[in-house]
Amino acid sequence: MHGLWVIVPAYNEEHGITATLAALAAQRDRDFTLLVVDNDSTDGTAKVVRDFAETHPGMRIELITETRKGTGAAADTGMRHAIAAGAVWLARTDADCLPAPDWTARIRAAFDSGLRLISGQLLPRTDEGVNLRDRTVIRVALEVASYFGKFRPGNRDPRYLGPYVMTPGCNMAITAELYEAAGGFPRTAIEDLHEDRALVNAVRMLTTDYGLRRDVRVYGSNRRVRAWGVRKTLAWYADHRYKPELVDIR
Repeated sequence: MHGLWVIVPAYNEEHGITATLAALAAQRDRDFTLLVVDNDSTDGTAKVVRDFAETHPGMRIELITETRKGTGAAADTGMRHAIAAGAVWLARTDADCLPAPDWTARIRAAFDSGLRLISGQLLPRTDEGVNLRDRTVIRVALEVASYFGKFRPGNRDPRYLGPYVMTPGCNMAITAELYEAAGGFPRTAIEDLHEDRALVNAVRMLTTDYGLRRDVRVYGSNRRVRAWGVRKTLAWYADHRYKPELVDIR
C-alpha cells in the first residue's frame, strides 16, 4: 500500500504523454504510484505508457482502461481504483501537462498542513509555439476567472461552508476519504460539464479544509489556443459559450 497516487486520464495522447510521464519521473519526491487511465484511445497511448514503464523500473506505474468517454469518467475510475488499492491521497494531472519538479513534494506538504483538497496554480506551457502575448492573455484570464468565479450564481449557495476556489482538474489533489464523501468526479464528458468545478462545489458542502496553493504548479497545454485562437478558447472555458465541432484537440 502506498499513500499518494497520481492519476492521469489520457485519450489519444501517444505524441505528447511521454513529456508528462518524464515530468513525473523527474519529481523530487517520487514516493507515489502513477496511474494512467486510458480513456479508450484509438492510437498507441497505452503502448507508449507501457514502454515508458519498462524503461523506468524504479517508478510504480499502472495502466488501466475506461471505455466510457470523458475526462470525468476516466478520472473517477482512476481515483476509485487507487482508493481500492489503499490510496490515502489522490493527485491528478492531465496527459498534456507538465507538473513542476517539486509538484508532489508541495502536494504532500499541503496535505501535512491540514488541507483535504488542494487547488494548484495552473500556468501556460512555454514549449508549444504559442507566443508570449497569447500566453499572457491566458494567464491573466485564468486569474480573472478565479476571482469572478466566487460571484457566479452557480458557485453561490447558502449551503456552501466556504468560498469558491477554482480548482483545475489538471492540478489538484484530494484525500481519499473526502473524494468518496463528496461523490467524486461526475462521470461526464468534458463538453458536457466541468467536472473539476462540480467536485469542488461538492466539497464546499462538507468542509472548509481546502485552498489554493500557488507553489503547487502545473504547466498546461496551449493546444486549444493554437487551434481556436485566444478568444474562442476563453469562450470555451466560460461555460462552453464557444462550441466547436471537435473538442479533443490533438
